[in-house]
Amino acid sequence: MNLIRKGHRHAHRGVIGIESAIVLIAFVIVAAALAFVVLNMGFATTQKAKTAITSALGEAGSSLQVSGKVVGQSRTAATPLTVLMVPLKITTGGESIDLNTTRATISYLSNDVEFNNIYRNGCTIQTQEYSNATAAWAQAITDTCIGVNPLLAAPAVTTAIIYWAVSQQTVPNTILEQGEHAILSIGWNATHAPDSLDKIKVELTITGGATLTVERDIPNISSFVVDLG
Repeated sequence: MNLIRKGHRHAHRGVIGIESAIVLIAFVIVAAALAFVVLNMGFATTQKAKTAITSALGEAGSSLQVSGKVVGQSRTAATPLTVLMVPLKITTGGESIDLNTTRATISYLSNDVEFNNIYRNGCTIQTQEYSNATAAWAQAITDTCIGVNPLLAAPAVTTAIIYWAVSQQTVPNTILEQGEHAILSIGWNATHAPDSLDKIKVELTITGGATLTVERDIPNISSFVVDLG
């Protein structure tokens, strides 16, 4: 009888050992599966972070900045502004930017009106360097970007142009490079021209690059030329 009981006890212990091994193996399998899921999530998060960082670096490397004073001009003193000039250049260490109308959009917002894009085909003026907006807008008429020079008469449609003040090329192309200076100029329709104490916002958006936002408050207009800072 004692021998039978002893053998039975050993058999019972064997079953318990097998059950423990099965449970342990199950725990190992579950832990391995969880570890695999965690690793996959970590890799996915790392990849997303890498993509975001790469995108941010790409935008930072292709961004524009205002390179001087923003100036407004009117046809007669103490009247709404008719033309805006925003000087542009590449940020230090930034890459060249294509300002062609197929690669860039210019939106405009004021107290009274909002336009998604006022930068149209033919409005990248690249015939030569221009020392003043009057000559650039005259060329814009030749390029059929606009019907009249906004410095002389109100155009039918509010329009933006970009022209080169300093170019490294004999004939400027549409690509703004280090050392070059471009001017973003807006010619307002009489209905949309900002007046004293208005607020304006201009956004230049580049494909694959950062958006340049320029916001200004219009002071009391008492002269032909208004320094907007």
